[in-house]
Amino acid sequence: MLYHYIYITILIILALMLFPCLIRAIKGPRIADRLVSVNMMGTMVMVMIAVLALMLDEGYLVDVCLVYAMISFLAVVVLAKVYIGIYEETRRKAEQAEKGTGENTENEGGMSDGSF
Repeated sequence: MLYHYIYITILIILALMLFPCLIRAIKGPRIADRLVSVNMMGTMVMVMIAVLALMLDEGYLVDVCLVYAMISFLAVVVLAKVYIGIYEETRRKAEQAEKGTGENTENEGGMSDGSF
């Protein structure tokens, strides 16, 4: 019975800790901060599912936790890849703007005279 109260206390503390992470995920200020915050929220949810598995003595919740961990990992990898792509595109546009518009006549295929 004592463990039941400990589990509930842990769940309440983790639920309260989710709110600052949610605020950081919304406010930012950078995309990297948001990405870390979303990853942290996913980790806390996994811990909450694991505590629930112990509290309710249900083994299938551990499987749910593992599936959630895989989905959370893939989501963070995809979001990081998108962030890197946006960063590189922004950097490339800034470099082109510094060079000026006159030097930016080269085509993708490397042919600048318009021939095939």
